Amino acid sequence: MAEALADEGQLNRGVLPDLRQIDAVLDEMSGAESADRWAKDALSVDEGWHRARRLARQVLVAELGEWRLPLPEITVIR
Repeated sequence: MAEALADEGQLNRGVLPDLRQIDAVLDEMSGAESADRWAKDALSVDEGWHRARRLARQVLVAELGEWRLPLPEITVIR
């Protein structure tokens, strides 16, 4: 979807590598063997989530300029 948004001019092509890295991080964290990484407690301590947030912040800065606001609260739905 990011490629399509970039093609339409709604997303800067320069952020695509970071978005791909986010996808790769989440892919590494997927699967039954990584279920504990998706627990509520893991959101604040797991290195994969730290990497995904750091990359997401880079995308926000690239798209919106200086970003000093905290990232939104995460709600876990089960």
